[in-house]
Amino acid sequence: MSTLHGRTALVTGGSRGIGRAISERLAREGATVAVHYGQDEESARRTVKEIEAAGGRAFAIRAELGTEGDAEALWSAFDEHAEGVDILVNNAATGGPRGPVAEVTPADFDRVFAIDAKAPFFVTLLGLERMRDGGRIVNISTGLTHGARMPEITPYTMAKAALDAFTANLAKTVGGRGITVNAVAPGVIDTDMNAAWLRNPEAWAQVSAMSPLGRVGEPRDVADVVAFLASDDSRWVTGQWIDATGGGLL
Repeated sequence: MSTLHGRTALVTGGSRGIGRAISERLAREGATVAVHYGQDEESARRTVKEIEAAGGRAFAIRAELGTEGDAEALWSAFDEHAEGVDILVNNAATGGPRGPVAEVTPADFDRVFAIDAKAPFFVTLLGLERMRDGGRIVNISTGLTHGARMPEITPYTMAKAALDAFTANLAKTVGGRGITVNAVAPGVIDTDMNAAWLRNPEAWAQVSAMSPLGRVGEPRDVADVVAFLASDDSRWVTGQWIDATGGGLL
C-alpha cells in the first residue's frame, strides 16, 4: 500500500511502543517518517533501520520534551532532514508517578503537563508553520479522560484532557487550510511502559476482560487508526476524539 506516498510525517516518541508502531505503519504506507526520541537513541536507530529494511524511509531526530526550547529544538533537528511536513503525530508522553492525589508534588504536576500538554501545544504551533495545506495532526490521548478509572495518575489524565480540548479548538482554527486534527484514545496497551504491572496472569486477565473483544490491546491496534486519520480517507473527520480502547468504555 502507498496511501501516503510523497508525504512526510513526524512522530514524537516514535521509537518505542505505540509510537514505534505508528512510525512503522506510516512508513509502510509510503510516508517518510521522522522518528523523534528524547533519550533512547538506540531504540530510535533500531526503528529507523527496521523501517529501511522493509523498504521504507525514515530518519531519527532528538529533542528532550518538557524542557525550555523543546519545540524549537525538535523542529530545528527536523529541518536538517526535510522541508515541510504533512503529518504530525503528538505521541510522546509521560504517565508521571503513580499514587494518591494528595501525594502529587508541584514538580510532579509541572513535569507531566510540560511533556503531555505544553510540548504538543508548541510543537504543533511551530509545526503549522511547516505543514502543507491538507495536512493531518493526530494527538494521542487516552480513554482515561472519559471516566475516573485511575485516580492514581490524575495529573496525566488532566494533561490528556487538555490535549483533547486543544484537538477540538485547533480543528476549527486550521480547517480553512484543509488540515484535520483528531485525537486517538487508547486503553491499556501491551508496551514496555506497562510491562512491569501488566505481564502477570492476573493483571492480563483483568485487562482482557475490560474489552468485549476479550484481549489486551496491541500497539498496532492504535497505529492502524492513526494511519486512517493520516490518509485522504479521513478527509471529512476532524475535531474528533476517537475511542481506541477496544470497547473498554462500554
